[in-house]
Amino acid sequence: MNEECLICKAPLEYLETDELMECEICHKKEYSKTRCVNGHYVCNECHTEGMDSIIGACLNTDSKDPVDILEKMMDMPFCHMHGPEHHVMVGAALLTAYKNAGGNIDLESSLKEMMSRGKSVPGGACGFWGACGAGVSSGMFISIISGSTPLENEPFALSHRMTSRSLGAIADVGGPRCCKRDSFLSILAAVDFVREHSGIEMETHKVVCRYSAQNNQCIGKRCPFSKINNTK
Repeated sequence: MNEECLICKAPLEYLETDELMECEICHKKEYSKTRCVNGHYVCNECHTEGMDSIIGACLNTDSKDPVDILEKMMDMPFCHMHGPEHHVMVGAALLTAYKNAGGNIDLESSLKEMMSRGKSVPGGACGFWGACGAGVSSGMFISIISGSTPLENEPFALSHRMTSRSLGAIADVGGPRCCKRDSFLSILAAVDFVREHSGIEMETHKVVCRYSAQNNQCIGKRCPFSKINNTK
């Protein structure tokens, strides 16, 4: 399969403790638990180079379907099979569909805020923090549209409930991680959550995965989006 280390395509390994790594692309040094088995390390910033194109793509669609918007982002050159770009993409797709479905937000400023927040969640958070970045991104989406801050009451609660619902759906399927699967689960949870709490009706369609051939850890028929489970 063709997607692991961005330098040599070798499998990744996850260390028990942080070690000082040097990015193979920009040569920045930082601590991380992740590298490939050949010792290559690529920092989050280099891994997500080109992700700023998300904002233009979102501002130029009238789709109310966040899954459709997300899949179009997944086809863009910056997006890999796995990676921290998904921590921005989930929230960006939801903000865009929410606005197009009648949500009262300034989309451009909201997307910029989503970019800032999502990029702060590192790759590997799903395994090391116990909180998948895709699920956290759905909570960021609710936080942005509700104006939540650490001092708010109901917006604070709503954003936590959203993250909790997404992470619950991710946990129900189990590991190992799949950034595509967890992104879809988080978006579908958010569509239902927004309908329940605001009455805004975003659209969705049946999700059938077309990325399994790129995923060395694909769980096959255990995945709710597997072609095996969606042939009828």
